[in-house]
Formats: sequence, structure tokens, C-alpha cells
Amino acid sequence: MAGRFSIRRIAPPEPAPVGNAVVAEAVTPSVVPEAVPEVTNPLLSAKLLDAKVRLHHRLIEETNLAALEKLATGEIRNHVQQLVSQYVLAERLALNAEELHDFVSEILDEMQGLGPLEPLLKDPAINDILINGHECVYVERRGLLEPTEIRFKDEAHLLRIINKIVSAVGRRVDEGQPMCDARLLDGSRVNVAVRPVAVDGPLMSIRKFSKKPLSLDKLVEIGALRPQMADLLAKAVTARVTLIISGGTGSGKTTMLNALSSFISEKERLLTIEDAAELQLQQPHVGRLETRPPNIEGKGEIRQRDLVKNALRMRPDRVILGECRGEEAFDMLQAMNTGHEGSMATIHANTPRDAISRLEQMIGMAGMPMTVASIRGQIAAAIRVIVQLSRLSDGNRRVMSIAEITGLEGDIIQMQEIFKFVRTGTAPDGGVVGHFQATGVRPRFLAELAAMGIKIPGAYFDPSQPL
Repeated sequence: MAGRFSIRRIAPPEPAPVGNAVVAEAVTPSVVPEAVPEVTNPLLSAKLLDAKVRLHHRLIEETNLAALEKLATGEIRNHVQQLVSQYVLAERLALNAEELHDFVSEILDEMQGLGPLEPLLKDPAINDILINGHECVYVERRGLLEPTEIRFKDEAHLLRIINKIVSAVGRRVDEGQPMCDARLLDGSRVNVAVRPVAVDGPLMSIRKFSKKPLSLDKLVEIGALRPQMADLLAKAVTARVTLIISGGTGSGKTTMLNALSSFISEKERLLTIEDAAELQLQQPHVGRLETRPPNIEGKGEIRQRDLVKNALRMRPDRVILGECRGEEAFDMLQAMNTGHEGSMATIHANTPRDAISRLEQMIGMAGMPMTVASIRGQIAAAIRVIVQLSRLSDGNRRVMSIAEITGLEGDIIQMQEIFKFVRTGTAPDGGVVGHFQATGVRPRFLAELAAMGIKIPGAYFDPSQPL
């Protein structure tokens, strides 16, 4: 291995105490003579955190990284463990064998991954990682927020991790452009804000996406909706019924969009448009488009509206808009009304009626000389179904309503609710008590589905039958 690396042996510094313990020179780095009572987790102590960051810098300086990257993971670990053992002995750090193994893992995370964030990214129970400065990290597990013991050495350490994330997708964040949307390699969404807009230090939120997207059957299994509701939505997507998925932040809109998209025919050409590419469509014929922020001179920005216009020239069967939040709503509705039925989008709103109001406002942002009546006419003609999601107070996500837009009456968009979630109380443990029920209204698009040979039992819509 000596011929494959350019390494200088790490020179031992002067002996340094750790808490109340000092390790003698004869003691190997994998033995602890006495436990240090005041440190419950040595890897979280200030001494070890500082040592990890300093060792990371030295390893980068003294190792031929190009040669290191060509080795297998096991060989890299053995090489790093050898250097870490020398360093731990030189620094006189009180570590047993298990703690040394964890220390090596953290060094590898610093060199190859995202440092302190790696354990959180590998934990499948965590949905969101929320960083408020270098000393405060929260996570969301099962819909509920909780603090963690993870922290960064200092603000510079956190900024180095942030720059590693955003540079991987060709973006930047600094004082001149202090806010940025990015994504991780697995598609997880990242949002960053740094000084001067982040007053107390860098803010970063990571919305994780599972490596295996949740299917509609899995959403039924966890209670997000009932089988009858899932069957109706799946068949509506298959029949090219245009859908809007509405909900608040963290309510599961993208998850539902991914689940429903699996019912699109593999023979169709799909184009997705997003600020940060995160949709995980399973079809073979998918084109992915992503917006681009302006460069340092304020030029070169590519907005969602530009991408929607361009997508319509690329012969799509359906256009899927990751999140509709501005003037692109006008072009999206135009696409839905001109041969791209079955297109889908998500939108931030608390109720189906609010979703329609937001669409009206966003179409107005396009600056087109349209009356309210013509805007509402476009919406009523383009969109057939609104799926409303919500994250409840107990952290669970539910489909709160499935509503059908039936047309215009005067200047008012008519809507009828097909299914809804009825909340009836709160359990002693804080859980939400409620049930799904049909309203008794049969969707008007059932006739279109029947003409395509798609049958839906009438019993689905009987309010006297439990879902």
C-alpha cells in the first residue's frame, strides 16, 4: 500500500489531557485505563469533536485522495484506521476499541460523506433534519420533532458541509446569494440560508426521501387513506383524469404524487419540472427538468415557467409539476387544456377551495389580461380532482378530502366532495381519533371511466357502508 499513497507519518505532539484522564505513552489507542465519568459519550465531547475536525484536515493534506478513491471501501477503512490509531496515540485520547471504531467511522464520514449528518441520513425512521446553527440539530421521527445530540465543531465546519452539498448540484451559497435549494444524491431536498439572512448562523433543512418510494398500497396500510379511495385515485390516473394534490408543508404531497404516478402507462412520455429534482417516477420514459438560480451577476436564471413552456415543445403525454407556486400556473393550465390531460401538480393550500383560490392568484401573477371569469373557466376546464392532504397534530398524515370540480355556475367554480376524513376526538396519548367516510356523491367522471372499460363499484360511494 505504501506505493499507492503519498503519506507523511503524523508526528506526535505534546501529551494532552482529556477531562481528568491522561493516557500514558505505553497505552495502545484501543485501551482505556480509567473511565471518564463526566463524559457520557466521548464522541460528542468538545475535545474529540475538535480532534476529529483537525484530523480530517490533516488526512486530506497528507493523503493522496485520488489514489484513495480507487480502493475498495474496506481498504480505505483499514488505511484510515491505521492513521487514526497513530493520531489517537499521539493526542492521548482515551478511547476503547468500540469508541475507536466509531471515531474511524466519523472520520470516513467527514472525508467521503457529510460529516455529523451521516448517521441521521442513514436512519430510516428520520423524515426531516432541521439545523439551526452549528450547535442545534432537530429531527422529525414519525411526524414529531425531537432534538438530537449531533452538533458541528463551529460555524465554519457547518458551512463546509453546506458547500459540499450545494456544489455537488452546481449551485452556490454565500453572502451574495445567501439562500439556496439543492438536493442530495438520493433525491432528498435541501434548503439552506446563511448569513446575513440567517441571523444566528446557517440554517439548513433536509427533507429525506426513502430509497424505495411508498406505494399506494403502503399508504393504505399505514392508514393515510382507505382501499376504496386508493382504487378510485389509481383508476382516475390510469384514465388520464387531471389531478391536483394540495396540502401544507410536510403533509406528504410529493409522496402521494410519486405513489399515484406509478399508475401511469409505461407507454406514455412524461416530463417532470421541479425546483430541485426529487420525484422518483418508475416509468422508463421520463424526462426531468430542473430550474436554475441566477449566477453571481444575477443572470442565467431559468424559472419553472420557462421550463413548462419548453416542455410543451418536447412532445410530452403528461407534464408533472413538482410544486406550482407562481406564474407557471397559467402555462400549466394551458397544457392541461390542450391535449395533456392526466397532468399532475402539487400546491400549498389548506383546503380544496383554498387550492382553487391560490391557483387564481398564481395565474394573476403571470400578468395576462384575463378576467376573473375567464381564469375560473380555465381552472374548471383543466382540473377534475383535488386530493387534500394534511399532517395531523399526532404527526400522522391523512388524505382529508377527495373532491371533484364539476364546472362553473355563474362565476363560481362548483365542487363536490366524494370522500372525507371526519375527526371525532383525541385519544389519551394525543392521537387523533376519526374515520374516513363517503359523502354519497358519485363522481361525474365515472361515465368516462366506464367508457374506457374501467369499472368502479357503486358501493364505494355509499355513506352507510364503512370504508
